[in-house]
Amino acid sequence: MLDTLRQSSPPTTAEPTVVVLTPGMYNSAYFEHAFLAQQMGVELVEGQDLFVKDNFCYMRTTRGPQRVDVIYRRVDDDFLDPKVFRPTSTLGCAGLLDVYKAGHINICNGVGTGVADDKSIYPYVPKMIEFYLGEKPILNNVPTYMCRNKDELSYVIANMKDLVVKEVHGAGGYGMLVGPAATKAEVEEFKKAVLANPSGYIAQPTLSLSSCPTFVESGIAPRHIDLRPYVLSGKSVQMVPGGLTRVALKDGSLVVNSSQGGGTKDTWILEDEASPVPTAMSQTQAQAEAKAS
Repeated sequence: MLDTLRQSSPPTTAEPTVVVLTPGMYNSAYFEHAFLAQQMGVELVEGQDLFVKDNFCYMRTTRGPQRVDVIYRRVDDDFLDPKVFRPTSTLGCAGLLDVYKAGHINICNGVGTGVADDKSIYPYVPKMIEFYLGEKPILNNVPTYMCRNKDELSYVIANMKDLVVKEVHGAGGYGMLVGPAATKAEVEEFKKAVLANPSGYIAQPTLSLSSCPTFVESGIAPRHIDLRPYVLSGKSVQMVPGGLTRVALKDGSLVVNSSQGGGTKDTWILEDEASPVPTAMSQTQAQAEAKAS
């Protein structure tokens, strides 16, 4: 990750300085921010540690100001620069966007990339692949119904009990309905919300997630999991060897988000001697297979 961040540095220095920008210790992911900075051997900074002078960004250190070339930011766009976004923000650095526009610093991920989190973007991904790469996608998209389209809205309302319906800007497992697991009252209530704001929702078939042996209060039992891989995009694009396996700890649940009671599993990449293609499996699966053999 550090190599990728260094590669993205503006061509103003041969030895770029990278920092991790955090909202601070009260953020729920602060441990992750501190851990990443420590593992990469870079400074963990807050907005108050940075300042702008002569169209360059500096951080305050015990040895005086040090120029910053790359920021790995964990601060939302809205709070990044009080001169451009929220004027009351104390989490960012005033004037940072001027330095960014001048090409004297790179902010990763770039300002505005959060638009990709909007679930209404998802149905267009195959077209994006064809447009930018001139190729057909290898993996098919999950069929997605855009409630902003009149015909698709009618289908979603008529079949909501069988679908998963999500807010386009929702995250963390909030603002969604898993039809097969919902009561009639919950489905009817959600229909009202969708009809009141159709463009704010998409719907998809209920997928059958993989399951994995998981240690719970009753012992070892199957729980649904999903795998989130990580891709680093610098001078080249590379997959990180590993990933985040999220597990729904509630029996029968398909919601793996930690904010909804989900958990995580270590994910190991095992390379088959007969094949150079690695396979992903969770730690529990690896242990089970090792015992079996």
